[in-house]
Amino acid sequence: MAVRLILVTGIVGLSKKSDLVLTIRDTDVVAAALREALAQASPQERPGLERAVALVEATAAATESRLRARWVRGRLAAVGFTGDIASVAAVKALRQAEPKLSLLAAVQLQKEAVAHPE
Repeated sequence: MAVRLILVTGIVGLSKKSDLVLTIRDTDVVAAALREALAQASPQERPGLERAVALVEATAAATESRLRARWVRGRLAAVGFTGDIASVAAVKALRQAEPKLSLLAAVQLQKEAVAHPE
């Protein structure tokens, strides 16, 4: 996976109300591997690898805020939420999907998802 979001809790010095959602990118590693494969690819393999490189580069170009918005939508979809992403029900569903997520963190993530519609 090129982008992961990790909920971090229990760091010494942080209260439970200071949860962090970290965005970890390893798109550079994936892109390098794809470029290497593309350099050695047969003519039949080139179109697929070129498309894969383009997708990885598009993901690498996305802002952290946009990536968190995608993550929120993915977590909401995982629990079957299909309602208004700006609603209180969306925050509740997000916390259902990620039980360790604080209310404050859930609301902040919801705001990012609202700010970056798909």
